[in-house]
Amino acid sequence: MELRQIEKTGTNEVKLTIAVTAEEFGRAVDAAIREKGKNLAVKGFRKGKAPKALIEKTYGREFFYQDAVNETYGVAYDMAVAEAKIVPVDRAEIALVDCSEEGYTLTATVTVKPEVSVKKYKGIKAEKIVTEVSDSQVEGELSVMLERNARIIEVEDRPAQNGDQAEIDYEGFKDGVPFEGGKGEHFSLELGSGQFIPGFEEQVCGHNAGEEFDVNVSFPEDYPAEELKGAPVVFKCKLHSIKAKEMPVADDEFAKDVSEFDTIEELKADIKAKLQEKADAQSEAELEEKLVDAILANMEAEIPECMYEARMEDIAADFENRLARTAGLTLDEYLKYTGADKETFFEGFKPQAERQVKIRLALEEIAKLEKIEMTEEEMNEEFKTLAERYEMKEDQVRKIVPAEELALDLCVEKAIKLVRDAAKVTEISAAEAAAKEEAPKKKRTTKKKTEEEVSAVEGEEAPKKKRTTKKKAEEAEAPAAESEEAPKKRATRKKKTEEIDPSVD
Repeated sequence: MELRQIEKTGTNEVKLTIAVTAEEFGRAVDAAIREKGKNLAVKGFRKGKAPKALIEKTYGREFFYQDAVNETYGVAYDMAVAEAKIVPVDRAEIALVDCSEEGYTLTATVTVKPEVSVKKYKGIKAEKIVTEVSDSQVEGELSVMLERNARIIEVEDRPAQNGDQAEIDYEGFKDGVPFEGGKGEHFSLELGSGQFIPGFEEQVCGHNAGEEFDVNVSFPEDYPAEELKGAPVVFKCKLHSIKAKEMPVADDEFAKDVSEFDTIEELKADIKAKLQEKADAQSEAELEEKLVDAILANMEAEIPECMYEARMEDIAADFENRLARTAGLTLDEYLKYTGADKETFFEGFKPQAERQVKIRLALEEIAKLEKIEMTEEEMNEEFKTLAERYEMKEDQVRKIVPAEELALDLCVEKAIKLVRDAAKVTEISAAEAAAKEEAPKKKRTTKKKTEEEVSAVEGEEAPKKKRTTKKKAEEAEAPAAESEEAPKKRATRKKKTEEIDPSVD
């Protein structure tokens, strides 16, 4: 393989001219004859039994050129990319220039990672909002624990009220005719949860177990089912049973039951410590976002659109995986429940994708400027950590996660730490920050606006959707808890194109 020419054809576009020698091509043609010949008919021989020389004579070597080109051009392209020292960010456009027994020549036009300039990333001035956990927050967390450990008891001496679990039968009628999806038996409904359409749960309240009654409501105007939008309907209901939560008492016995502590005061102290740790982490994350905003304000780069599109695809794929895992829904089902179209859905990820791509490029450039590198010891430790986290063998992780890409990820982490350590940070209280927000804002003059603040961590929220009464869709729209998935091979964007026809015009 020979890289004959590197030509810059656009701001972030490079055209490589690559030649494959007669010797390399000849070996590939011979291999193609042996492989393809297994399925070719030659007079006097069963398939796959004819000698190679006879197959070649019967069909001609040119017959096997296409297979030989498709077998070799990918390796030739990868070698040329390495020699040219470029980083492709999209699929290359491959064109065959010539092809003969003397080998072949092709061109590969590819979009490459852009040149980036980042200035003034050291000594950034920023305020860090420090939050002190209050006693009311501790009591709120304790209330959640009490709720979680509440007993469910049968209620027979009073009507149903908000907070109760009502077991009901229901069937909906529009103009006296039952409608599809409007019937349920022995359904457990938490009154006041808003799970059913507005007005339904309120009319269940006040009834006793064993009663039968009608619920008169109208579907919302934005309801997904066209035939039910804004329609008045009647649900015929029967209340089978009422169950309520019996809350435990927050005392020492409760502390012993739910924790390793002997007293309620010790439990509260532990709750406060954990809430403070979480608040401190949130403050640090918000500070990091401010530093990132400052970096982006001083960044210059002409970023190809394909990088944004690739990141949008990754974010959407992560959301779809999370959707299946947490709600058991496919993307098509989710879009149907929420009344959104696929194009609008994907477009909603664009601001996140653009910000993340810019952040990554900026931090990679800082790592390059600061000559940040990973030592062999650090890499070994990281692979060991990944293996333990995902309960896999270390050599399996090394096969899945490319060392070069992992090293770049870790260098980016070091880069943001460098920016954080070099920043000039002033700590202020949450009250001081709130007072500043309420104070009249001065008009901006020469200062440039920073980009819209959008979360850059994994586990991004999907674009906001219409409200739905479908339970699964509600679960899908709820913020997904952070979870770690098994390490995946990263897409390199250096994908092979479709097979090449070696005929040259």
